[in-house]
Amino acid sequence: MTFKPGNIVSHSEAQEWGAGKVLEVTINRVTIQFSDGISRKIAASHYTCLVPASESAYLPPPDAVPAAVVRAPRKTAAKRKQ
Repeated sequence: MTFKPGNIVSHSEAQEWGAGKVLEVTINRVTIQFSDGISRKIAASHYTCLVPASESAYLPPPDAVPAAVVRAPRKTAAKRKQ
C-alpha cells in the first residue's frame, strides 16, 4: 500500500485505536493520528498491518479543552479566644 497524507487507514492488529488519518510519510515511517487521540509513528516494517479504511470510520479526536483551574477553598483565620 502506498501512503499519502490524508489517507484513512486502520491497524489490523490494534482495532482499539480506531481508524487513523495519515499526517506525514517518510522513507522509514508513517505518522498517523488515530481516532483514540494518539499520534503514532508506524515503522516501514509494519506497513503490512495497515489497511485502508473508509472516511466515515475516522473520527477526529476532540480539540484539546483547557483544563479548568480548580482552586482550594480559602482558609479563614480561626477566631482567637481572648
